[in-house]
Amino acid sequence: MRICRILVQHLVVVIRKHINQGQGHEGGIVTIEAPIHASNVHVLDPVTRKTCKIGIKYLEDGTKVRVCRGLEASGSIIPRHENLRMRTTPRPTVAGPKDTPMDVVLEKTYDAKTGMGMPDL
Repeated sequence: MRICRILVQHLVVVIRKHINQGQGHEGGIVTIEAPIHASNVHVLDPVTRKTCKIGIKYLEDGTKVRVCRGLEASGSIIPRHENLRMRTTPRPTVAGPKDTPMDVVLEKTYDAKTGMGMPDL
């Protein structure tokens, strides 16, 4: 399960929550800090410590990396967060009960030279 919400330091997003009275606590309106969605957060450049946009480059060995881009960006490589690494794991390739078998997929059903397999219109 991916977590898409982040609690950001120095950004106080306060929500008010109505709580009923129960054992050990009073009821009423309580203010608590709330997380924001990950897409609304800028990434910090590791060198300049300023916000930057993310670009993608390929290294000489062919690996895909995220780099800082923008006016005051250093162009340094941004390491991937653990939640983002989970997305790059490949999907399982085991055929399920609803998948088409490979022998049926590779079966030739049309011959261009003879016109065999063309529907009669």
